[in-house]
Amino acid sequence: MNLRMLAPFAAALTLAALAPAAAADEGPEDHPVPTTGCLLAPPSVPGQTTRLGLESGGYQRNYLMHLPANYDPARRLPVVLAFHGRKGNGSDIEAFSGLDALDAIVVYPVGLPGEADEPAWQGAPYQPPSDDVLFVSDLLDRLQSTVCADPQRIYATGKSNGGGFTALLACRLPNRIAAFATVAGAFYPETAQGCRPGRPVSIVDFHGTADPIVGYEGEASSHGEPLPALMDWIQGWADHDYCGPATTTAIGSDVLEFAFTGCAAGSDVVHYRIEGAGHTWPGELVDSGPGSATQTISATRVLWDFFLAHPLTHAPSIATTPDVEPR
Repeated sequence: MNLRMLAPFAAALTLAALAPAAAADEGPEDHPVPTTGCLLAPPSVPGQTTRLGLESGGYQRNYLMHLPANYDPARRLPVVLAFHGRKGNGSDIEAFSGLDALDAIVVYPVGLPGEADEPAWQGAPYQPPSDDVLFVSDLLDRLQSTVCADPQRIYATGKSNGGGFTALLACRLPNRIAAFATVAGAFYPETAQGCRPGRPVSIVDFHGTADPIVGYEGEASSHGEPLPALMDWIQGWADHDYCGPATTTAIGSDVLEFAFTGCAAGSDVVHYRIEGAGHTWPGELVDSGPGSATQTISATRVLWDFFLAHPLTHAPSIATTPDVEPR
């Protein structure tokens, strides 16, 4: 993703004012939308995970939702969207991540079948025929009309193909989703096509150096498309946010944190390189993929602290060029 080609800052502009939600399927809404679901009886039992559905783009879509056991419909809570990898079903990332323990409304969207009838997300060569960005927009509309979701604290994370889709959402819905976390992400060129986020984007990334599925140093994937070296990919986001050089901190014996400095408008770009780790979720609670998984850090704890530090605010906009191509 050639985010380095983005033009310098324009004059400081504010994000769009809060606007009423449009009808579903009118197109993705990349702006904050008011929540109307507070004080309503919740659509699922707090403390349990419930499978729910909605129609989006002509498809019946499904998602799992977990409300905290102490859910109070008068208290606005953050929303964490967690996207499974290819072949996943939502329950898998729920199990290995432990995201249900957060004081948040945690939602596990379910991908439609793509190539070989395996569930997947938009942005990959094996993607399903659906508009998954529209699905996320429609899903957020549904959530904000039924539960007490804080529109300034909506976040997205995902692993593997779900991590790649999370990066695509950072490009396409940066004014509705406040911050992003990618784990073992598969960043195919499609995840960056037309990537012109109009504000600095806060993103934290985790990747193992021995990942056998998505190579750390970049490669031609088994699906015939190139994948970027992870340090090049994260540098692209740092360039977009006008960050300074990264400071490097060793955490234990197997984790290096690269935290870019001085990013625009209070944004942050951080990368965790996990030495010797595979295609796994750091701090996994159960098996999360092939290869070893570090317990030196927990991706769930790190991304939660990162999310809470980065609510959606009226940040300056960035002038963008119409011809940005994937790196």
